[in-house]
Amino acid sequence: MNTTTSRRTFLKTAAAGSAVLGAGFATACSQRDEADEALAAGDLARAERIMGLEYTAAERQQILAEIEDQITAMHRVRALSPPNHLAPAQTFDPRLPEKDYGPQENFVNLAATPASNLPGDEVNIAFAPLTALSHWIQGGRISSLDLTEIYLKRIETHAPALECFVTVTADMARRQAIQADIELAAGKNRGPLHGIPFGLKDLMDVDGTPTTWGATPYKDRVAKGNAAVYDKLREAGAVLLGKTTCGAIAYGDIWFGGVTRNPFNPLEGSSGSSAGSASATAAGLCGFAIGTETLGSIVSPSNRCGTTGLRPTFGRVSRVGAMALCWSLDKVGAICRSVEDTALVLAAINGFDRGDAGSLEMGFSYDGRKSLEGTRIGYMPAAFESDDATDVDNACLEAARSAGLNLVELALPELPYEAMVQYLIAEAAAAFEELTLSGKDDELVWQENRSWPNGWRTVRFLSAVDLINIDRLRRRVMGIMDQVFDQVEVIIGPNFAASMLTITNFTGHPQLALRGGFRELATRPRFGGHQQAEGVTHRVPQAFSVFGPLFGEGDVLRVGRLLEQELGVAGERPTAFS
Repeated sequence: MNTTTSRRTFLKTAAAGSAVLGAGFATACSQRDEADEALAAGDLARAERIMGLEYTAAERQQILAEIEDQITAMHRVRALSPPNHLAPAQTFDPRLPEKDYGPQENFVNLAATPASNLPGDEVNIAFAPLTALSHWIQGGRISSLDLTEIYLKRIETHAPALECFVTVTADMARRQAIQADIELAAGKNRGPLHGIPFGLKDLMDVDGTPTTWGATPYKDRVAKGNAAVYDKLREAGAVLLGKTTCGAIAYGDIWFGGVTRNPFNPLEGSSGSSAGSASATAAGLCGFAIGTETLGSIVSPSNRCGTTGLRPTFGRVSRVGAMALCWSLDKVGAICRSVEDTALVLAAINGFDRGDAGSLEMGFSYDGRKSLEGTRIGYMPAAFESDDATDVDNACLEAARSAGLNLVELALPELPYEAMVQYLIAEAAAAFEELTLSGKDDELVWQENRSWPNGWRTVRFLSAVDLINIDRLRRRVMGIMDQVFDQVEVIIGPNFAASMLTITNFTGHPQLALRGGFRELATRPRFGGHQQAEGVTHRVPQAFSVFGPLFGEGDVLRVGRLLEQELGVAGERPTAFS
């Protein structure tokens, strides 16, 4: 390294999204055995190589005179072993201080009333969209208990093959369904979710019920108290069928009991981490499900399984009683079988909660009958030309053109957007430090280079200075996206191209993933998948995304519903579970 020009410059990371090489020498040194000799200048020189710095001999001597106090302080903080729910003092707010976001009324106006006729067979009932299920229950065409029994029977038959439920709460579901029917008969209607059976991602507590976080170290954990989202759904009259599987510590589709499967190709994993929620919804095992997303955990399994997933604006939905992975990134959302279904669920779970440090107070409104005339739809030509784009993505763009939408070309500046992922890994490493320091991270089933255990170990060599500068990059990107959404009401595009999944998760903007079409693909060895013989393919779904401004879910859903109609592929079912 040229010490005259770049003595204290940072190393560039070798690959975007992987664990960085930046390091804090204090953190590195603090890992030493307490019985070791006192630190020497050579120790610092070796640590400097990791973090991409080079100090002089005199500077090292000054560091040695002070660093022991720094190390002692870190050890004292580690000894506190804070609980998972304890959030940092600094909290993330996606709103820019100079911008007024205004109030928003609470209402949902569906585009059309669903057909009143109840199908004559249980399969067609099970796969019906939530809007139809609600209409039938409200109209007395089916009872909540009968609908619950249909889903419990399907769970018993199909869930073992999909490995999508970790706990089935059959007795509880029947009790709640009976209560829902009694209330409706007495004229007490709790709203569109009244009597609807749902699945709850196993990161959310239900008092007295196992909540395992998908991970071996917590597989015997039993919740004490309820998650706020569960309480809101119960207030809305929804019926809990059970806890859907999630990848261990909210990553992937591998959990302590197996690998959750894609109903359209059960030889491969369902992606994650809302693995079971997407799999169960796609297979018609529940009316809807709740998922969470930190960086793709609603969007990715919805893409794989063909569900409709809505990741709402950061702060809209309370995370109280849910496992914390990354306090500045975690979001709770709906996984359904149609776009307007997600509006009904978000309306029920939206709301401010003083118990959540990141919670924001904003109403939610959706008017499915409002015209899209004049709505500006942004798209990035470069995203559709990238390696991450497919024929399905381009077909979705053409469908938007054919529908007469007002398309506006956009472009983003070139920045190291994927570097922000290091902030996620650092937060997660802090949330689960106990696993790393105790060695219990070895108990997690997934142990590849890109899995949590290795990521948490590696990110401990990321300096505090680097982390703060990554956060400053995040603030810059928030401003960029605000300027973009001054030009358009929504953006459409591939789920993962142009770094939009990463960008919008870190800026807090909402994303809707809806089924865009199908592709013939061989089984891919992703997470739990197994490479299949050459030439053998499966017809699997692929999603397309609509991104919106902060609190702009209403426009996002209206555009999504129009595309859903234009594409005409939302109703196709996985053959093996039909």
